[in-house]
Amino acid sequence: MSLRLLIVDDSRMSRLILQGLVLQAHPDWTIVHASSGEEALQQVRESPVDLVSMDFNMHGMNGLEAALALRQLLPQVPIAILTANVQTAVQERIEEAGMVFIAKPITAQAAQQLAALAGA
Repeated sequence: MSLRLLIVDDSRMSRLILQGLVLQAHPDWTIVHASSGEEALQQVRESPVDLVSMDFNMHGMNGLEAALALRQLLPQVPIAILTANVQTAVQERIEEAGMVFIAKPITAQAAQQLAALAGA
């Protein structure tokens, strides 16, 4: 199953680590990157995606704000917030918004959790 995954993180290294882990298990997936929420919104307006991985702490709009805006454009697309911000209040806000919380650091298990959202 070939999917299009959008990885949104202001850390290029984090994007590349997650991309590598995902492609090890799903080499047929297409991975696109965005370094901010604003860039992510522009990307999905130009070319929709099947799955989104979103960092929480970013410059400009935070990951939850960006994810909520993406949800308006792509209401059925699964969104996971991958973050080192493990505060209970943050986790609750993410879950209340109908998104999945995945704690950083980015590991093979985190990549598997993300892929499972798409049924892979």
